[in-house]
Amino acid sequence: MTTQTTGTTPLGTAHPDSWMLDLVAGVRGVQHAVVLSSDGLVKVRTDVTDPDTADKVAAACAGLVALGMSMGREFGAGDRLRQVLVEFDGGFLFVRGAGDGSRLAVVTDAAVDPGLVAQQMQAQVLMIGERTLGTEPARRPAARPAQPPVDAEQPAEQPAERPAAPLATRPVAPVER
Repeated sequence: MTTQTTGTTPLGTAHPDSWMLDLVAGVRGVQHAVVLSSDGLVKVRTDVTDPDTADKVAAACAGLVALGMSMGREFGAGDRLRQVLVEFDGGFLFVRGAGDGSRLAVVTDAAVDPGLVAQQMQAQVLMIGERTLGTEPARRPAARPAQPPVDAEQPAEQPAERPAAPLATRPVAPVER
């Protein structure tokens, strides 16, 4: 089988939810954007980020988050981590919370405005919603109280309807500066 490529990403490997990251990915200088679960697995990646690169970014960020939380417990007021910023020759790595245990990670080149990237990351999480990007917490089945037998002459209670979940909105195109 022959794989066609556009740039560095093979065709057909686009992540189905990559549109969720359009706002932050549209910032000049952003190279990769990934949403990772609390255990370092890729949940969403941009189309220009190939799966192997996304896996590397997610694994590295999971380690950095664990280190940051440990530092917060040791020297701060708890283990709640707000963000991680790493500056290296040629760019930056930004990591921030994106819901229940999930993180949004962005890799940029060196010419980027770090304040703009951080602002767009915040806006991206708020726009899509922390719940949409978050890792669902494990649910334990709750103990159900014993139900008395249903009397044949009394109608059975109808289960309450659950409200529909809010729909995520498509992000607004970024503004070039």
